[in-house]
Amino acid sequence: MSKFLDLFKKSQTENRADGEVTIDSGLLSALLGNEAITKDKALQIPTVCGAIEKLAETVAKLPLKLYKNMDGKVEEVTDDKRTFLFNVDTGDTLSTVDFWKAIIEDYFLDKGAYAYINKEKGKVKSIHYVDASRISIQTNQNPIFKDFDIYVDGEKHYRFDFIKLLRNTKDGAISTSICSANSRMLAVAYNSIIFEDNLVKKGGNKRGFLTAKTRVSNPEQLRTDFARLYQPDSDSIVILNDGMEFKESSATSVEMQLNENKVTNGQEIFKIFGFPASILIGNASQSDKDLFTECVIGLLNSIEASLDKDLLLEKEKGLFYFAFDTKELTRGNIKERFEAYGIGIDKHFLQTDEIRKFEDMDPIGFNFVKLGLGDVLYNPETKEVFIPNTNSSSKLDDLKGGDKEWKLK
Repeated sequence: MSKFLDLFKKSQTENRADGEVTIDSGLLSALLGNEAITKDKALQIPTVCGAIEKLAETVAKLPLKLYKNMDGKVEEVTDDKRTFLFNVDTGDTLSTVDFWKAIIEDYFLDKGAYAYINKEKGKVKSIHYVDASRISIQTNQNPIFKDFDIYVDGEKHYRFDFIKLLRNTKDGAISTSICSANSRMLAVAYNSIIFEDNLVKKGGNKRGFLTAKTRVSNPEQLRTDFARLYQPDSDSIVILNDGMEFKESSATSVEMQLNENKVTNGQEIFKIFGFPASILIGNASQSDKDLFTECVIGLLNSIEASLDKDLLLEKEKGLFYFAFDTKELTRGNIKERFEAYGIGIDKHFLQTDEIRKFEDMDPIGFNFVKLGLGDVLYNPETKEVFIPNTNSSSKLDDLKGGDKEWKLK
């Protein structure tokens, strides 16, 4: 920020009009400099921090499951320790929510996200997040048969000791973070925050005019009092004589440009993450929510692919796979869901207990499919037809004729 202050002092001497200091365009140019952005700096940008918080919270709420695919029949594996570690307790000092937040921060903002797989007798015992700043990578420099080792504070580990969640990687070892891919945009956003903070600390946001009906006897003292009023931690009070009024001057063109840049940069940063600002503000339309869902599903696909590669045994690959339960994310609001269920019932491809299962409700043992006009129900398991209006039933094989010629027992 020293170059900003130098330019600010220069602008004070070169651009005075009636005692008012203006900020020249040179300061704005310096503000938009190409300063390197680190993860810590990026997290000070509200848009970046808010977007990552939203994504991390969403991922942390979704259960991770393990499935087995045998001859086209998919079954959930419910007794595997690995899903327990991600859903209940990592076995580390971090909770599962904190684990996902840390992982997703590093995925977007650092060289990659890394978690150590602690094994005992070949079985996974615990999962340990490792800050990417403590990680260094040594590759074999072979562009075809790529390989690498991972060092944590100088201690060597093999690549298969870690879960590696990498963004836009070309070697399977290191990510391309948004801090490097979008460094200029993030630098502008970060430096704008620092610049505004300095203005506030120096009272720079309050420039204006004092008007009086009579001549002011000591204008310099009044000017000094007002300057002291807007200094940090000031509890000063300025007493204005009768008829004296303070009028704040309008914002300079540079300040207005900074405000415009803040809005524009915020929108552009959200584009990096793939969803609109309305998701955080709370006025999202359904199309905005759909975009956010697509964004989260893309992130989940990346996580699932990493877990399949790094956490499955070689003999399990191709037979087992990890997948998040996205039902809560994709099923929409209650009105849309129940309208869809109604279509399923009317079109005869959904049963009551199937719908209750979708809604995490206990079955009622009424596994019937409507056959027509809401008055004929069919149980595909027992091949029994039931007519509620007459409280009568019959086996389907015993029926003859059309819908109006049921022969009932």
